[in-house]
Amino acid sequence: MASSKSNHRIAIIGAGFGGLGFAIWLKRQWGFEDFVIIERASDIGGTWRDNTYPGCSSDVPIHWYSLSTDLKPDWSASYGFQPEIQNYMLGLVAKYDLRSYCVFDTSVVSADWDAAAQVYHIATEDTQTGDRREITATIVISATGILSEPCTPGLKDAQVFKGTTFHSATWRHDVPLEGKRVAVIGNGCSATQFVPLIAKDPSVTVTQFCRTPMWYMKRDKPLYSEATKWIFSHLPIVMRLHRYLIAARLDLNYAFMYFYGGIIGKLMRRNMTNYVKRTAPSKYHDLVIPKYPPGCKRLIIDTGYLTALHQPNLNLTGDGIEKFDETGIITQKGEHIPFDVIIYATGFTTNRFPYTIRGSSGQTMNEYWDSQGGPTAYLGSTVPGFPNFFMIQGPNTTTGHASVIFTQEVQFDYALKLFKPILSGELTSLEPTQSATTAYNSHIQDRLATSVWSKCASWYRNGPDGKIHSSFPGPVIWYWWLLRRPQWRDYLTKRGDKAQPVKRGVRALAWIVRLAVAVVLGAAGRAWLGSGVQGVLRRPFFVRT
Repeated sequence: MASSKSNHRIAIIGAGFGGLGFAIWLKRQWGFEDFVIIERASDIGGTWRDNTYPGCSSDVPIHWYSLSTDLKPDWSASYGFQPEIQNYMLGLVAKYDLRSYCVFDTSVVSADWDAAAQVYHIATEDTQTGDRREITATIVISATGILSEPCTPGLKDAQVFKGTTFHSATWRHDVPLEGKRVAVIGNGCSATQFVPLIAKDPSVTVTQFCRTPMWYMKRDKPLYSEATKWIFSHLPIVMRLHRYLIAARLDLNYAFMYFYGGIIGKLMRRNMTNYVKRTAPSKYHDLVIPKYPPGCKRLIIDTGYLTALHQPNLNLTGDGIEKFDETGIITQKGEHIPFDVIIYATGFTTNRFPYTIRGSSGQTMNEYWDSQGGPTAYLGSTVPGFPNFFMIQGPNTTTGHASVIFTQEVQFDYALKLFKPILSGELTSLEPTQSATTAYNSHIQDRLATSVWSKCASWYRNGPDGKIHSSFPGPVIWYWWLLRRPQWRDYLTKRGDKAQPVKRGVRALAWIVRLAVAVVLGAAGRAWLGSGVQGVLRRPFFVRT
């Protein structure tokens, strides 16, 4: 088994969609098997293994939230639920025999670049026994994801509370909620999925602490009929066309995020406001209708949450939390509310790298990010000073409107093209130049500064008003265009024993096509979106030819 070895050409860290998907790409496209998947948990799945709270589901239509290589005709609903998604991933593992490449219950302590040997020394620790082991690899693929480290706010005297507390990402199924007084801290995507379900039991009294209102969208077509699943199964082309139509429709939604000041942004805000007013109790309108424009924070697919607010056993409060005591929570207004169970639905830490990795200069990733004002990478994938290192779903690769699985697949294709010269022996290492990284990030930050994400505090940012490090400022088809092939002039390379000139060049036709598209889109944008878009149109898409 590959996992019994200590030396590998490629080490993949994380066995979620990103890690498993990249392994599948290696096997399908190259027939490559000299890799190891390091996973700190006892099984595959990543966020879909860990998040088992009631009602956990995707907020992107499931036929676009799955691998293009492995479409599934019998998804039960338009939006996949956690057990079904996890089973889908287990099926991928079985189909591609990936379990034999996995090292489970193993956390990465550190990864250090050895310039002399041109490899990474990866220190790992067995999470069950504490035993240490070193793995060496020529290439490191970090696929730990951005929703892997639960964030629990440092509320005053939280440790004093004598009841039960847990985070929604580590749901305590052994804790019965029947007849209990339950506090839910947070009102993001996870909370709005599980709160309606736990509040169905009238014996459960739920008080939800809402710090900031969120925007809600009605869930469309929740279930697939048996006839539809039969058609998808017997006419795969129809299923693939369905996927393409979902992708096209959702990717056009970037206009709502980016041109929020124009006509379509105003229409979106009006429609979503009207939906909330029709669905939620009027007494809560001030707590559930935001002042900021839609898209600034993650949009929430409403799965019955707003309707559940009519239930007498569910109370929504905007009072801040002053501190905990032994029996409950004291609000900033001085009110004491007793609780038996407190559930944190407070999201994840997204602005710190989860393990210590040192590059060619000895600088760690977090030190480099600090020097840049927040998470930074070239094309969201590679980082200056970290040779042969690649991040799946790195900085500025999520969108808020599209599928992260699609952007991950774009990265898979790019990584194979990028590292092919290393595995063939033409190169021993490569890393992006600081100048190329600065140019790329300056451009996307310039675009993000005029986008909807600049209008509020969110987990997309490094602090309340800091760098926007998570969002990609455009349609994902543009991201595909940028990563369709490596620009070797943007990389520092070290030649190997089998060195050949690395293919370079510029295609003039690509410039012409891109310019034509920009002119058409610009003219249409001015005509359709109005004056609110003019400041945006002065910032063209980043050019990659």
